[in-house]
Amino acid sequence: MKKPYIGQIVHYQSYGTPGGEYPSVCRAAIVTDVDTYQHGPTEDHWVGHVNLAVLNPEGMFFNRGVHQDQDECRGGTWHLAHP
Repeated sequence: MKKPYIGQIVHYQSYGTPGGEYPSVCRAAIVTDVDTYQHGPTEDHWVGHVNLAVLNPEGMFFNRGVHQDQDECRGGTWHLAHP
């Protein structure tokens, strides 16, 4: 995947609650920092994590070192918007 950039809007997948009262859902998030120590084989290939400002109906929270999971969208990860 191409390296994300600061200010990019992405989706953060919330964890939800163990009892299911709140399901795992996508939330809007803004990339606030991108790691620079993990590189792929080319400039267009990036492997790493980002820091996010996550926007919730109840408020905002900040999350550091969030891994990307475009395919499974597991709780606690970020992904690009699905078309």
